[in-house]
Amino acid sequence: MQEFDLIIIGGGPAGLTAGLYAARARLNTVLFDKSGGGGWLNTTQLVENYPGFPAGISGPELAEAFIKQAERFGLRIMMEEVTRLEDHRPLKLVHTIASTYRTRSVIIASGSRPIMLNIPGEEELMGRGVSICATCDAALFEGREVAVIGGGNSAVDEAISISRHAGKVTIVHRRDTLRAEKMLQDLAFPNPKINFIWNTVPEKIHGEGKVTGLTLRNVLTEEQSYLAVDGVFVFIGTAPNTDFLRGAVDIDENGYAIVNENQRTSAEGVWAAGDVEDSRFRQAVIAAGRGASAALLADEYIKGLTFAMK
Repeated sequence: MQEFDLIIIGGGPAGLTAGLYAARARLNTVLFDKSGGGGWLNTTQLVENYPGFPAGISGPELAEAFIKQAERFGLRIMMEEVTRLEDHRPLKLVHTIASTYRTRSVIIASGSRPIMLNIPGEEELMGRGVSICATCDAALFEGREVAVIGGGNSAVDEAISISRHAGKVTIVHRRDTLRAEKMLQDLAFPNPKINFIWNTVPEKIHGEGKVTGLTLRNVLTEEQSYLAVDGVFVFIGTAPNTDFLRGAVDIDENGYAIVNENQRTSAEGVWAAGDVEDSRFRQAVIAAGRGASAALLADEYIKGLTFAMK
């Protein structure tokens, strides 16, 4: 069984930054990520608020830069999915689909996943007009009409991106105001291709083999209506990827890993950083900073553990 000083679970900004710091500290480190690294950055068309890029940078380009920089210092990245974490003090066992590994410390940076609508037609038509990635699929709807479900930053940002291809974009939001930051609203409201349906939720996605429309329900009047669209993009929020942590570390009622001011979880030698513990900001720059903090603290812990074991 292979043994490491540090295992990092997840390859988004938090995990890759933690990996960079750990590799520079000469810790025997491996990062597990089932998709190879990058996280949400791989689905983000343009990142304009990450320091150091005045003109902005595409999400995949930023992800690639993260990976190359970490690997330059010797970080090992393995495409494996972690299924369980066990605490066998002073060591931990990290189980993946392929194998089991021993480690002195762990940084959990497993990020989050999209929350789905869970309405009829969504699962059946996923990839046939239903999408959770505008960067991946917007170009497929050139000149067509689509709906974007949600009113937060992701929904409005993606609606703006989709409008570069689609003929018409209708944002369907359960409230009467957007939750997105004002800069995004200032771009969306004047956009002639973007329309809004307020106080409304989708009830069913229609189509045989491809999306043809949506049944909508007004949450104030309960009145139902039909919206003919060729595509439905779902951006109603995210949920942390913590299912594999049940019983290993404390998790709050919404599924987020609970950490103290030093990113430490309830388990000794285990830290969490990024969207897996941050339910408020969910920003790449904040995730990167917390990943760096976790790695620095893990380095201190490992050095102390090594000294104690001598």
